[in-house]
Amino acid sequence: MTGAHEMFTAHRVAASTTVDEAAAALSAVFLPVQISRSEPAPGLRMQLNALAAGRITFGYMRFREAVRLRTAEPVNYHLDIQVRSEMTMRAARGTRYRGTEQTAGVFMPGRSVELDCSNWFAQVAVMIPHRDLQTELELLLDAPISTPPEFETEFDLSTDGGRAVSRAIRLVDDASRGTLGLLEHPLAVHSLEQVFLHSLLLGQPHNHSAALDMPTGGSGARSVSLAVELLRTDPARPWTVGELASAVSTSVRSLQEGFRRTLDTTPTAYLRRLRLERAREELVTARAGSVTVSEVAGRWGFLHVSRFASAYAERFGELPSATLGWTSSSSRPGQPAGGPGPRVSPRGGGGAR
Repeated sequence: MTGAHEMFTAHRVAASTTVDEAAAALSAVFLPVQISRSEPAPGLRMQLNALAAGRITFGYMRFREAVRLRTAEPVNYHLDIQVRSEMTMRAARGTRYRGTEQTAGVFMPGRSVELDCSNWFAQVAVMIPHRDLQTELELLLDAPISTPPEFETEFDLSTDGGRAVSRAIRLVDDASRGTLGLLEHPLAVHSLEQVFLHSLLLGQPHNHSAALDMPTGGSGARSVSLAVELLRTDPARPWTVGELASAVSTSVRSLQEGFRRTLDTTPTAYLRRLRLERAREELVTARAGSVTVSEVAGRWGFLHVSRFASAYAERFGELPSATLGWTSSSSRPGQPAGGPGPRVSPRGGGGAR
């Protein structure tokens, strides 16, 4: 997934030299854990980087010496991805298997986990609150669930779902490395959460996967029209599709199908286009030297400036830096200085679920 490079480097939590220090650091960030050296020795060098992106905790840990870890019974869901050296994993009542850069582990609440790690071992660990994951699943299903999500433990990262989860983690890493404070922007954090949760729920098989694949009834044009009005009125709000569906008295999946049928897009993609429009308006009306393209992109929830610039150019026919450059003094060719940019058409191309 990530190769051997260190992740979340700007968020160092601990650099431990003993077993007790390492166990205390991991217990404080994730869950109680017991650590033992594979070979008897007094010291243990462990490094831990970790950060919270909204409700989800992301961490990178690296051990110099071979270790065995045994966790307490977790309250939340955990995803462990080996990025260096070797590891075997086993959850309570499960079979032991070998982790690789293409084989991660998804661990459920209530089941302790054993990890056997070789020298110079490193992994990415993600902790997802169980209630938030269940709520997101219920929104996708448009119905309450009587049993919590039960994932297959072995997660093949070479699948479409695995690649989507890997991309989501890289997005968090990229955002954490920047100097723009993207993780302080509610829209950016919300986007990261949604990408990660949906990638996991739609990409890794679990006991509700079949229900997610079942078709649902359509949403009427009135519901779509009301949703469009809400989005255009307040595009800066960190909307979830569930909140939007509830606001117009329909279901998530019905609203998504209604957007696809009537507008050839999705609510998420439509909102992204609205935010591109508002970003353009801000660039057009900005005073010289008062703002940068990166600041505007982050404020409107775009995590990668280069991708923002590409989407902006595709939509408006010029780079955002060019738009900002025209605002300093003279008028744009064929347009008064500070004039509004193109409006978003109700029909939006391309979408994200």
